[in-house]
Amino acid sequence: QIINCTSPANYFHVLRRQLHRNFRKPLIVFTPKSTLRHKNNVSNLEDYINGSTFHRILSSKISNVEKKKKKRLIICSGKIYFEIADRLEKIKNKDVAVIRIEQIYPFPYENFKEELKHYLNAEIIWVQEEPKNMGAWGFVNGRLESVMKDIKSSQDELYYVGRSPAASPAAGSLQRHVTNQENILKM
Repeated sequence: QIINCTSPANYFHVLRRQLHRNFRKPLIVFTPKSTLRHKNNVSNLEDYINGSTFHRILSSKISNVEKKKKKRLIICSGKIYFEIADRLEKIKNKDVAVIRIEQIYPFPYENFKEELKHYLNAEIIWVQEEPKNMGAWGFVNGRLESVMKDIKSSQDELYYVGRSPAASPAAGSLQRHVTNQENILKM
């Protein structure tokens, strides 16, 4: 299993799930320490108790009626979520919803079908900070498009927002990195 947790409660539940399973399967966790230290990366006590479990995807906490009104849906995984959320709050954009993939593999098809059916007319975008030939894009692209086709989304293909393909994961220059990051976060 490949996990990229963005909430302390989900991190707790995935580790607990790993220990309590009656079978052994490798668990790879890509959660960077900077994500765990982010000021908005908090979980309520209710997220740990009363039958709470690991969530394969986490979505904006809005009603289904509000979801249908959204013009754009951003799907991402990992720490880029916090930068997107900060940017949306800063520019006060109410037309955008965000879904975070917490479990990349095995891919949570059913969870996505259930969630994406509320966004049939929204523009669906995958956002990542890694170059296009790195990160999760190569894995999730076809799978998300399959879900979009199954739910009869108005959009034929998933849009990509991120860095161009590169031989190196790092820009090599702080100024270039900051410029690239700003381009990714333009809404």
